[in-house]
Amino acid sequence: MSSNNLLALHTPPPLSTPKRSTTPLYQRIYIPTHIYRHPSSILLELTTSISELHQILPHIIKNGFYNQHLFQTKLISLFCKFGTINEALRVFDSVETKLDVLYHTLLKGYVKNSSLSESLSFFKRMQNDEVEPVVYDFTYLLQLCGENFDLKKGMEVHGMLIKNGFESNLFAMTSVVNLYAKCRKIDDAYKMFVRMPERDLVCWNTVVAGYAQNGFARKALKLVLDMQEDGKKADSITLVSVLPAVADVKGLRIGRSVHGYAVRLGFDSMVNVSTALLDMYFKCGEVETGRLVFQRMSSKNVVSWNTVIDGLAQNGESEEAFATFLKMFEEKVEPTNVSMMGALHACSNLGDLERGKFVHRLLDQMKLSSNVSVMNSLISMYSKCKRVDIAASVFDNLEGKTNVTWNAMILGYAQNGCVNEALNLFCTMQSQGIKPDSFTFVSVITALADLSVTRQAKWIHGLAIRTNMDTNVFVATALVDMYAKCGAIETARELFDMMQERHVITWNAMIDGYGTHGLGKAALDLFDDMQNEASLKPNDITFLSVISACSHSGFVEEGLYYFKIMKEGYGLEPSMDHYGAMVDLLGRAGKLDDAWKFIHEMPIKPGITVLGAMLGACKIHKNIELGEKAADRLFELDPDEGGYYMLVANMYASASMWDKVAKVRTAMEKKGLHKTPGCSLVEWRNEVHAFYSGSTNHPQSKRIYAFLETLGDEIRAAGYVPDNDSIHDVEEYVKEQLVSSHSERLAIAFGLLNTRPGTTIHVRKNLRVCGDCHEATKYISLVTGREIIVRDLQRFHHFKNGRCSCGDYW
Repeated sequence: MSSNNLLALHTPPPLSTPKRSTTPLYQRIYIPTHIYRHPSSILLELTTSISELHQILPHIIKNGFYNQHLFQTKLISLFCKFGTINEALRVFDSVETKLDVLYHTLLKGYVKNSSLSESLSFFKRMQNDEVEPVVYDFTYLLQLCGENFDLKKGMEVHGMLIKNGFESNLFAMTSVVNLYAKCRKIDDAYKMFVRMPERDLVCWNTVVAGYAQNGFARKALKLVLDMQEDGKKADSITLVSVLPAVADVKGLRIGRSVHGYAVRLGFDSMVNVSTALLDMYFKCGEVETGRLVFQRMSSKNVVSWNTVIDGLAQNGESEEAFATFLKMFEEKVEPTNVSMMGALHACSNLGDLERGKFVHRLLDQMKLSSNVSVMNSLISMYSKCKRVDIAASVFDNLEGKTNVTWNAMILGYAQNGCVNEALNLFCTMQSQGIKPDSFTFVSVITALADLSVTRQAKWIHGLAIRTNMDTNVFVATALVDMYAKCGAIETARELFDMMQERHVITWNAMIDGYGTHGLGKAALDLFDDMQNEASLKPNDITFLSVISACSHSGFVEEGLYYFKIMKEGYGLEPSMDHYGAMVDLLGRAGKLDDAWKFIHEMPIKPGITVLGAMLGACKIHKNIELGEKAADRLFELDPDEGGYYMLVANMYASASMWDKVAKVRTAMEKKGLHKTPGCSLVEWRNEVHAFYSGSTNHPQSKRIYAFLETLGDEIRAAGYVPDNDSIHDVEEYVKEQLVSSHSERLAIAFGLLNTRPGTTIHVRKNLRVCGDCHEATKYISLVTGREIIVRDLQRFHHFKNGRCSCGDYW
């Protein structure tokens, strides 16, 4: 759009109907041959910029050519070409006797340089001036309606097209098909397509692109086959149109066939085709092939670079993605806002705050800080780099916020455990009249899932129902996940069964929910049901959830089987998380030698999660020798999480190796690492109460500690024996007091004191439940007759009648 297009509004059309000659066009246009050879005419043909045109214009006037129709038409065309529609309009209005061609030329200029309303306004002027429209007038207007997604105006133009007798015109009807496809009325587009008496390649390409862009990838692919049966040979536009559909269905075999076709016909040398191939390979996970295609491209544009940066980031190659972004500068390719978003995506994946700040500075230097899409990516980057405070500052200072902006900030709060902030922002969004969409609900539900409060879960569920958002597959999936994480696994399954449509992420959420609740058999049964769904294919997350479910339930053989078929049966390469889950599976079951052997046989270097799982298993089973080996390799990777050091310290403490406990704690002090304080949350009267181990700052602290002392006597009388082996250098009664003041016990006591008999107590803890608290809570559920649900860092524990759902296997 020209920045000067508003000036056209200040040039009023003539009040009277302009003079239009009734003489036939061939009699009206007589141009002496010397005019064609005049330098002014030649220069006009060669002009390449508005400044050159302004230099030539005085010569045209001086030589008396300004009133020649040839020059008038050419001047209007050039002014439109260079984006100065107001100057084109001045030339147009100065012509006393206007030929129809001037109207058609200026209408084209309006379409290319002005708004839809201005273009339609000029078209109406044409009608008032009794100019007979030509087919191109309608195609230009239909194209503009499609670009503006204005179906209503487009249908009006379609009606005028029919009224003027162009309903059988191939060019016109192709534009109609394109209009309906762009306005997401693909069924109507196809109806127009099948009614056409003849179809050329352009028409076929239009409908193929329409289906591909509207998410109907398989239909787009079928249409290409139909096109070939119709005798049409695919060209470069066909390939660029169909390759996104190939990418959507992850049809790598088809994509390679398309690539071969492109090579045979020489289309692979075209930058748009090569870029579409790049995008397809990266979206199909073929990173190496994508690299080769990019390296062999003789010509690259900024879109090609952007495709590689985003493709690498999407495939977990974020270091290379960022390096490619920097290489753009070396190659003198000026980055666009899309380049910046790709770089920020890479920084988000890496959690690299410093590089993220570097990109932020570049944004300011390149004057891209006002681009809302880029700033949305910046908010997401800071949130994922654990600097939600900076993200909030960017959000507060951003003008022209979109739904995506609000969603990014709400999700950022949710990802950083700032549940109250996420809920407050959600309420602010609604109070400002901004309608939440499905992504908003998913972000809020994610926050509430972390909070694990059933009342809040029911509130957001009710709101989703009232706004008809619960029918959205992503919102419904988030609700399933939320209820599972709130301990209401039965409600989660009811919602799952009610869903009319389920994606693979829906099945993953339910399987993972069963796994974290220790319901391994239910998880595996559901996975079997999933495999029977013809339209569904398990992904890497599915297998991670299945193996984790096996780990929580002690299904070692089953876990080994599913790890094997993941690659052999489904062609999925295990990631570090899968290897970590396998080590956890073997180690938790006490098969420590097998776990250590598994680590040595891994095809990739074991990461922190793998060695951490091994160390945790050694702590549980008190295997000091293997635990020390795992710890040595773990600390070579320099984890900044104090929890791993505490695992080692607790492992030594369980073996009464107090001198080594002291060394570990000294090492932690030198590194500036601290033990994460235990924190447990419990809801009461619409408020979430937080308790830290040993804390006394809660208003009911005296009452809670007194109640715990009485409760301690009751559970000891019922058979509970304290386990104080992890504490030394203090008297036995002090050890018991220290253990009994763990955060989950304080939260449970508070819940018991403030709720009616029979009410289930829900507790959320940030760390793994210790053995002594686990045993004590079983007895508390027995002597109080209450069900107590504790969600710790790894799983759920449902305590009832002196038993735990984990069967003491966690």
